[in-house]
Amino acid sequence: MDLTLVIVLILAALLGSGVWTYNRLVRLRNQVEEAWAGIDVQLLRRYDLVPNLVATVKGYREHETRALERVTELRAHRDMPTGRRGDRESGLSRSIARLFALAEAYPDLKASETFQQLHDSLVEIEDHLQYARRYYNGSARDNNNLVQGFPSLIVARLFGFREAEFFEIELASQRETPRLELT
Repeated sequence: MDLTLVIVLILAALLGSGVWTYNRLVRLRNQVEEAWAGIDVQLLRRYDLVPNLVATVKGYREHETRALERVTELRAHRDMPTGRRGDRESGLSRSIARLFALAEAYPDLKASETFQQLHDSLVEIEDHLQYARRYYNGSARDNNNLVQGFPSLIVARLFGFREAEFFEIELASQRETPRLELT
């Protein structure tokens, strides 16, 4: 074989491998973005539900409106980094858990059809949020494996592909209901 032909074949193989790797990186980046959009939809559903839950509980305990303030604050900061957003969402989950703990102290509230519907809706949303979070984190893991692996990291760095941050959130449904003493 002619040396020129061998060099051309090697360059063609490298170029083909680079194009294939680039396309995989694009696909994984888009998958991560799509997965994040799924989380965002569930978070918005939760933001929309929590004010109704707070309003229902509000008649029983006035000081629980901090959860409503937290929802408003979170809605305004939807573009923050994934890790910080997870911390804030966990704070909202703790506020929601406090609302449910408060309901335990008021049998009339707990028996209320409105409260029960809101509770059931929130449990459903948090289940969907958990599934969306798992999908996102799996997509982030696959993306990170390719971005960090050799030789794909060369293509990733050359074209500015970045690692995706994992999204951890403490869901209200995962917490044990805290004991609240009402005086």
